[in-house]
Amino acid sequence: MKISRRELIKVGLAAGTALSIPSILRAQTAPTDARTVRMVMQGDLSVFDPYYTTASITYSHALAIYDTLFSLDSKLVPQPQVVEKWGVSDDKKTYTFALRDGLGWHDGTPVTAADCVASVRRWGQYASGNGPLIMERARDISKKDDKTFTIVLKEPLGFLIEILAAEYIFLMREKDASRPATEQVTANIGSGPFKFNEALAKPGASFTYDRNEKYVPRKEPADRLAGGKVVKVDRVIWDNIADPQTALSALQAGEVDFLQQPPPDFYSMIETDPNLDLQVLDKGGQSMFLRMNCLQKPFDNVKARQAILHLIDQDAFSHTALPDPKYTKAVTSLFGNSSLYSNDENTGWYKKGGDPEKAKQLFKEAGYAGEKVVILQPTNVTWSNNATQLLAATLRKIGVNAELAPSDWGGVVARRAKKGPVEDGGWSIFLTSGSDYSFRDPIALAYLAPNGDKGWYGWPKNDEFLALQAKWVDVETLDERKAVAREMQKLWWDFVGVVFLGQFVAPIARRKTLTGLIGIPDYVPMWNMEKA
Repeated sequence: MKISRRELIKVGLAAGTALSIPSILRAQTAPTDARTVRMVMQGDLSVFDPYYTTASITYSHALAIYDTLFSLDSKLVPQPQVVEKWGVSDDKKTYTFALRDGLGWHDGTPVTAADCVASVRRWGQYASGNGPLIMERARDISKKDDKTFTIVLKEPLGFLIEILAAEYIFLMREKDASRPATEQVTANIGSGPFKFNEALAKPGASFTYDRNEKYVPRKEPADRLAGGKVVKVDRVIWDNIADPQTALSALQAGEVDFLQQPPPDFYSMIETDPNLDLQVLDKGGQSMFLRMNCLQKPFDNVKARQAILHLIDQDAFSHTALPDPKYTKAVTSLFGNSSLYSNDENTGWYKKGGDPEKAKQLFKEAGYAGEKVVILQPTNVTWSNNATQLLAATLRKIGVNAELAPSDWGGVVARRAKKGPVEDGGWSIFLTSGSDYSFRDPIALAYLAPNGDKGWYGWPKNDEFLALQAKWVDVETLDERKAVAREMQKLWWDFVGVVFLGQFVAPIARRKTLTGLIGIPDYVPMWNMEKA
């Protein structure tokens, strides 16, 4: 009887041992040395520009090669990063920023105030988040000299620094940042703690990041994304291993050091391996959700979107991510489960087990006539791969013509940007997730801006919600914001901008020799970690 490599992997994993079969990584490279970390990230990196996509892997890439003006520490207090000092005028309208010494681009040129101005302006073009708000409120953004720039506001905006810290304003060279945000920057040259190694880039296989020897970190200790970004390894390699069993085999064998998303079925094996550890980096958890293409049938009709809202059985979908219920929970508030603004307004649609009959009725009211519903299926993202199959099966049960479009995550990222009909390569639904933490801010979060075809993938449109977002910026007290949050949520579940599938907390897997990982929602910073 012939035994396939896949079956042999299963046998090895069941025994909880590293496999002694030839490895792809062994065949390609020499054994990993103590100053090199190999990581298997969630999905694969296909878009490099963080202003062109919200893909988590792109932001992890950006955190490595780019620096930021400010960052939030572990207490969510804004701290300067490339800024040395800043001040505000007596009328609270003019902010002046001075850059710290030692800042340089990977190409050897110095970082200047002109680069910062161009980067802020490019961030301001980003359709979702606070960038457009700042651009609308700004009278002028300009450099004073090579190390100083100003933001002059038309009216005071008390939490400007909080906005600059909470959002990722990645600093790019002026010539790169001057490109429209609708065009990708492809140079991969930043001023951050890692350099992207173009010569060793193997799209679809691996990407390599080298320590930036000329990087001057801040003197403060690392604290979340604030403080000194001290790199303690020489090289980090992202290996794209789509098959989770092969990835875990490589982790057990010591061929990789980090696995961002180990399948839950492997948790017990990892826990019993003396060389491996499970670690929760995102303690708030991830909210899974689906986005519908609101520009095309059938989801250009709000009734069809409401049908999906009523259809979803969050327990069943959460189970596809993590079968153990201790890791999962339902989420019904637009603001997640842990925000100050989480509330129960207009959540009558939620029903344990879902309500397929109500969904069927709403599809009928929407005039659904058998149009093909194409669901993008990322086969290398475990939870989403499983959940898309469950979604397709659930839709078919109520008479919807659902079809899966399998690809890797990079294929999903590329295809979801297409606004046209499915017959022209478009799409109907894709699944993704965001940290519970991210839902605290209805302005900064890209998919909470229903500004139509100018917005995030799916392109819902609701002017009343946009008006409430504008109101949110100007209210002064927590109670006032909570009241606005309830109004926003009432509208949101009427026009259905996203549909939650549930929430889970998932650990990463690492070899015990890899320590110092910084835990933040969504992304994986690579400074501070070290390898014994």
